[in-house]
Amino acid sequence: MKATVFDAIVVGSGAGGAAAAFGLSQAGAKVLVLEAGPSYDPLKDYKLSSDNWENEGLPYKPGSQVRYTVAALQALDKQHSTLRSWNHKTKLVHREKNRQSQGYEHLQAVGGSTLRYTGEAHRLNPRPMKLASEHGAGADWPITYPDLEPYYLSAEKLIGVAGASDDQIRPRSAPYPLPPHAMSYVSQILGRGFQKLNLSWTANSLAALSQPYDGRPPCNQCGQCALGCSRLDKGTADLPFIAKALATGNCEVRSECRATEIVADDKYTITAVHYADRQGNQHKVTATTYLLAAGAVETPRLLLNSKSINNDDGQIGKHFLETLAWNSSALHPQNIASHRGHPSDAICWDFNALDAINDVIGGCRFSLGVAESGLAGPAAYANRVVGGWGAGQKRKVREQFGHVISVGGIGESLPHEKSFIDLDPEVKDHLGLPVARIHSHLDDMAINRIRFMATKSRELLQAAGAGQ
Repeated sequence: MKATVFDAIVVGSGAGGAAAAFGLSQAGAKVLVLEAGPSYDPLKDYKLSSDNWENEGLPYKPGSQVRYTVAALQALDKQHSTLRSWNHKTKLVHREKNRQSQGYEHLQAVGGSTLRYTGEAHRLNPRPMKLASEHGAGADWPITYPDLEPYYLSAEKLIGVAGASDDQIRPRSAPYPLPPHAMSYVSQILGRGFQKLNLSWTANSLAALSQPYDGRPPCNQCGQCALGCSRLDKGTADLPFIAKALATGNCEVRSECRATEIVADDKYTITAVHYADRQGNQHKVTATTYLLAAGAVETPRLLLNSKSINNDDGQIGKHFLETLAWNSSALHPQNIASHRGHPSDAICWDFNALDAINDVIGGCRFSLGVAESGLAGPAAYANRVVGGWGAGQKRKVREQFGHVISVGGIGESLPHEKSFIDLDPEVKDHLGLPVARIHSHLDDMAINRIRFMATKSRELLQAAGAGQ
């Protein structure tokens, strides 16, 4: 192995790793970023301008999807039958007796999963930062909201976040750099439902440009953020962070280079990183500072595969925090052009407080869910909304396209011992290393939170005038 010395080595180039690389390189440090996945060229690789854009989706280049396994999931209790995935055509989506994995929503690439997110750019609610002291769950943050506030401002300015600056929950010392996006027609229709239920419905804060900014054009409201943004208006980590880090001349990004081991000495001090390049050749790199930002699954996997890393307390990979989400969709009697507009342009924070939901610690939020449910294109209507075949199916697609309205909730996840990451004892990757195995368990509080999101989503659709 040929050794190369840097001031800092960052493993992973998603939101956390890219921001760290930018900050360090701006300060004059010589930074190496190791990214296991490939790099994407937004102007060439994304498919939204092709005739078959909906079926092609986001292109998954070789190496862009993490290999992992999922341990057996818990049995489904009959008392929770109303929470099972269901579609009006297929009825139950899964007929198995146990929970089924939807998959690990992740992209392994320069920029990480920000390449496929919708650009929501939220600040933390300050109250959950004291979760343990106020509610006896989880842990308190070691820093405060005022500690974070100047960094929020810096990141929002760099990215070009658009949003309303009158948030009473998350105080600001300066407005967002860009005004909020105008609500789409479908968001206005859904907002009437929130209003009927005496709930708020406000413009969301988005890392998607509402005006030209930093040499990039504004969002064109196509609604397909998750399929890759070729206009460059979305604040993906490869644009404002990695590109500006490279421009300093202090940062080097090595894509398709998988970190295989973190090396520590007998005093538990990190001394080197081993990685394999795209040809499988092994390398060793050293630095004075190391940042591990490979994601919630690959970070513990790398540590567990590193023989010299101390795991005497057995906590590596434990208390895996999952995203709890619910989405309900219905047909509105009007053509509300639900495929148009930013897919997350409005949001309701009314249930975001720690005690906002009965018998549940921690809250949730609600927003438009058309893109989240994958119902923003005619192919999805043909497959999942209308029935039949041939001319009759085409007619129904034309009649119903734009009528689907969706609302979704996303909730907190509290740590517990039954959700964790370990190494699969049998499955290995192309380098011969054990892959990560995800253990997922929904405890009673998680199920209660999902039930609340499901009930409220259905109420909101009805209040907005939706039908079937």
